[in-house]
Amino acid sequence: MIELTAPETPVRRGDTVPSRIGPALVAAVLLHLHTAFALRNHARFRTTGYDLGIFGQAVKEWAAGRLPSSAIRTASAPPGFDGEAMPLLGDHFHPMVALLGPLYRLVPQVELLLVAQAALVSAAVYVTGRTAQRHLPGLPGAGPMVGVVCGLAWGTQALVGFDFHEVAFALPLLALACRAYLDGRLRTAAGWAAGLLLVKEDLGATAAVFGLLVVHKARDGRERWVGWLLAGGASLTAVLVLKMVIPAFAPDGRYLYAGQVGDGYGFLDGWPVKALTVLALLAVTGGLVVRSPLACLLLPTLGWRFTSSVPAHWGPGLHYSAVLVPVACAALVDAIRRGAWLPGIRRRGMLWIPLGAVIVLLPFQPTAVVVAPGFWRSDPREAAALEAVRRVPDGAHVAASNSLAPHLTDRTTVRLAAPGLLGRRPAVDWLVADRTDSFPPGAVEGALREVVGNPAWKVVSEEAGIVLLARVQ
Repeated sequence: MIELTAPETPVRRGDTVPSRIGPALVAAVLLHLHTAFALRNHARFRTTGYDLGIFGQAVKEWAAGRLPSSAIRTASAPPGFDGEAMPLLGDHFHPMVALLGPLYRLVPQVELLLVAQAALVSAAVYVTGRTAQRHLPGLPGAGPMVGVVCGLAWGTQALVGFDFHEVAFALPLLALACRAYLDGRLRTAAGWAAGLLLVKEDLGATAAVFGLLVVHKARDGRERWVGWLLAGGASLTAVLVLKMVIPAFAPDGRYLYAGQVGDGYGFLDGWPVKALTVLALLAVTGGLVVRSPLACLLLPTLGWRFTSSVPAHWGPGLHYSAVLVPVACAALVDAIRRGAWLPGIRRRGMLWIPLGAVIVLLPFQPTAVVVAPGFWRSDPREAAALEAVRRVPDGAHVAASNSLAPHLTDRTTVRLAAPGLLGRRPAVDWLVADRTDSFPPGAVEGALREVVGNPAWKVVSEEAGIVLLARVQ
């Protein structure tokens, strides 16, 4: 049961440099772990056009002072769209990604996005650890322990393990908002939560709920006014974004995902998978997440996912759960400081339960492969793919399969290899494909059927399943 009226533990205000060392060390170690994993995973050609390539093209456009668009995203654009690049603000509303534009001007490499994501996760880890240390002063090591839980939880690992996503910006914002809320700095908390409106359109509901929490905890009229302003403003902004802003940029004038259908599934379907997501969330906090009012912040994300008709949204395996983790960790801290823990288990033991859970699950997480020797060794496919993308000249118009596309976004105009390749405008002069790529289904095979054997094209190289072809000049 969510406790809304439990007394708060007084906060010890005397922050010192030594008190920051534990959370900082955890954040630094995880920054190195996640960065090393992400960069090596990319070097192994395990990242994809969907989504690293798309965001790479988006940041490239922001860096050039243009609104984000993506030639790769045209592979699943609405029917009838025949433009060179799809406007990405007509797909999702994520202007926060523009913050990476100036950095990309300095370091014009798609790997920048992977490093930035690892840094955003580590920032959330540090803030969450400091929150635990600040509000659980009687539990030595609480900061590092909760920081580890935040950084190694399944939602965070799923985010780091699959390309780059805009929701990475939400993690430090939520961590900072929750910390300020627990500190009693409600206007500051509302300010951090308002930033969620620029991360992604579905987080407007989370910001609105946060506003209601501020109203409930407000100590005077000014704080109550700030809470209502956030709740009402976030709700209105979310509606305007979904009904007006995104459709204004969308090629077909509508929000694509509002009418998305996944084989007719509904809210009543898939509950074994949905229940697994809930159980994984409870494991992160030893079940104490429901003992804090901050648990209300989990409901909007769980709500849209569980009512979605797309089965991929239901389970714990993808990045959709990342925004739940800093909230769940803050709720854990709040519950313990309020005196809520399981019978028969000491107060400190309530931190060992979620820590043990994430450690037990760690071998099944994406970053666990860093301890496998094969992860650091090159194989024939990697060598062939690296040579093939290197032979594509700068500035070329190229079609690439999903795993090769993000390696070409920085210096070429790239779209996904798909049937209809010869009729595309502007004309594609190079095709580089991994025959094992299965997304989009049948795309690689269809593209190769059009050009292999065509006298207007020649095979430049073919090795380890990697095929490079060029248009005859």
